[in-house]
Amino acid sequence: MIEFLDKKHNKKEFNCGKELLNNYIQNQAGQDIKRKLSVCFVISENETNLIQGYYTLSNNSIPLSQFPIQIQKKLPKSYTSIPTTLLGRLAIDMKSQGKGIGKILLIDALKRSYELSKEMGSFAVVVDPIDEEAERFYEKYGFIKLPDSGKMFIAINTLKQLFE
Repeated sequence: MIEFLDKKHNKKEFNCGKELLNNYIQNQAGQDIKRKLSVCFVISENETNLIQGYYTLSNNSIPLSQFPIQIQKKLPKSYTSIPTTLLGRLAIDMKSQGKGIGKILLIDALKRSYELSKEMGSFAVVVDPIDEEAERFYEKYGFIKLPDSGKMFIAINTLKQLFE
């Protein structure tokens, strides 16, 4: 079951093999939640509350000029920044990798983002892949590279086709 991160979850033993992502869940996620900077969702083992994987969501915007030209043409020029949802971090503990948990968390994040877009403007879900492996993961699910930045996005209208 995917739920909000809280004190019952065992964060200290989380290890996805990437220090930046380990450090985030172990030391920073709780503070970000308190400060309303992001929301963190986790999937964990029922008995031990060991975190198998997590992701974060927050509000974001991307300059209109960073989108591909064909998309810029469809958006109003009066918007210099386009509202988006940031899927800031997504990580799977090494003991749980290769079991489809990344896919489950990504689909959950995209579905939540789509549902939220019905109540608050968001043109796309944006990710900033940590490395080439992450980039390939997001590409597999239809994310498109933003020119001149390491970021990738998937349009909410694409998600609408998946979830309705």
